[in-house]
Amino acid sequence: MEYIVSARKYRPMTFDSVVGQEALTTTLKNAVKSGKLAHAYLFCGPRGVGKTTCARIFAKAINCSNPTADGEACGECESCQAFNNGRSYNIFELDAASNNGVDQMKTLMEQTRIPPQIGKYKVFIIDEVHMLSAAAFNSFLKTLEEPPSYVIFILATTEKHKILPTIISRCQIFDFDRMTVPNIIAHLKQVAEKEGITYEEEALGIIAEKADGGMRDALSIFDQVASYSQGNITLEKVIEDLNVLESDNHFRIIDLALENKVSDIMLLLNDIINKGFDPGHLINGLAAHVRNVMMAKDAATLPLLEVSQQQKEKFQQQAQKCPTKFLYAALRLLNNCEINYRQSSSKRLLTELTLIEVAQLTQEDEDVPGSGRRPARRLKTLFKKLAAAVSPKSVSQVTEAKKPETNDKQATTGQLPPQNVPTPKKKINLKESLISLKNLNKKEETKEEEKLLINQDEQNKFTQDDLEKAWYAMCSRMPRQMTATAMRLKNIVPKIADYPNIELVIDNQLLIDEITPIKGRIQATMAKDLHNGSINFTLRLAEIGETKIALTKKEQLEDMKKSYSPIKKLSDALQLEII
Repeated sequence: MEYIVSARKYRPMTFDSVVGQEALTTTLKNAVKSGKLAHAYLFCGPRGVGKTTCARIFAKAINCSNPTADGEACGECESCQAFNNGRSYNIFELDAASNNGVDQMKTLMEQTRIPPQIGKYKVFIIDEVHMLSAAAFNSFLKTLEEPPSYVIFILATTEKHKILPTIISRCQIFDFDRMTVPNIIAHLKQVAEKEGITYEEEALGIIAEKADGGMRDALSIFDQVASYSQGNITLEKVIEDLNVLESDNHFRIIDLALENKVSDIMLLLNDIINKGFDPGHLINGLAAHVRNVMMAKDAATLPLLEVSQQQKEKFQQQAQKCPTKFLYAALRLLNNCEINYRQSSSKRLLTELTLIEVAQLTQEDEDVPGSGRRPARRLKTLFKKLAAAVSPKSVSQVTEAKKPETNDKQATTGQLPPQNVPTPKKKINLKESLISLKNLNKKEETKEEEKLLINQDEQNKFTQDDLEKAWYAMCSRMPRQMTATAMRLKNIVPKIADYPNIELVIDNQLLIDEITPIKGRIQATMAKDLHNGSINFTLRLAEIGETKIALTKKEQLEDMKKSYSPIKKLSDALQLEII
């Protein structure tokens, strides 16, 4: 059975089945019912919103012998049947993008001289009419000004401003609206139910947002994701297939900014960049996110959010936590970053500075204004924990060491030291400070590793084969800067020691030292891929003779040729060789 893409299979055939253009289709149906038809129509709007589809439905209804009471074509008369079968001689379509010369237009105008043999009107649909050359427009203008009574022109365009004013003034203009996200989601639900495809509403919401107001684009993306997910469209599959930056990253950045957690934001930014996303893409998305949070603070502006209902609820929840001043200031900073991004020679640094400033908007000022003067604009302290990490004992020891001596006379008479002797200041031992900061960073890294395991409740069963496949896939996805580590990890075969515990037998201590810092991330990744949050990785140094040297591709082929004679015969016959 021939496969038909959803954009064609579910193309509307009646006015009532057109999505999101109710006012426009009602006007066209009323024109059919009353018989008050103009000789030229101009359909304008963005791509994929139904301009050509409505033109075909309108042309079919105009020539219908028995239109319904509400202005729809009957679909049963000879004219409707001819149109449905693609053999109508009264309805002509011209693609002006590929037939934009004066000769093609003259040929079309010649056809207007012949009256219709069946039906009332000859309808000429000219798609992408703005692509016509100036000479073609001039050739068309005279016929458009005084057409025969049985001729109707329907022009469609995505760029109305490129059409000559003399053409526009002779047409009835219909402006098509962009499809709203709720309308697209509702239509995708209908298509999914008809095709027997399961879905998550948030996943359809991402498809609708990605389509940018075009139903045709939405259906094309829907087909792509349905094929990738094998008929089960989930949020995770949509994000993987479309390489979309998950909106949860934006929510998390704003939550961290409200808590002034600059370090966490920097780590999150690094993860996003390592996944292949441009920092400018993050800034653009975050600016749109902050705008949506602002709209969600007021019930009157809530309808301005073109997102799914679940996303609206999440925006409302975050809006309750965000002060209005914070949102205004954050939006201004992000907008300035967008303006300066293209000219910046260090785009990542610009992004980091912007996010640092956003994270400090709710932090108390450390500068105290004096004499009516405004404190200098500067970044606030990022490492307040450093002072707390320094031992009070070390501070007191330094202070005692620097305390001024008093003589016996001062002690017996109770006299104070001279006023011109400065009181010693407390000093922080630099070495102890660096050690404390290092220990603090280790604690933060440990906390970060603990956060990585997000599926502790999953207990999916897995086999040794599943483990090896997931291991190789993880190594192939590792960041570019870890290419050498990834190659070494591919030579290690993980083993299920005591299910679900996994053992890595490594032939040298240096590789163990290299893997140990990222062990937590490896474990979290494998837990997610295997859908089992109970797995635990252990590293063990191999005993003498326990591990084998990894074979090269050429050595593997030679080994296979020795073990399997058919492979040797095939290799010799085709003269196969790995170079």
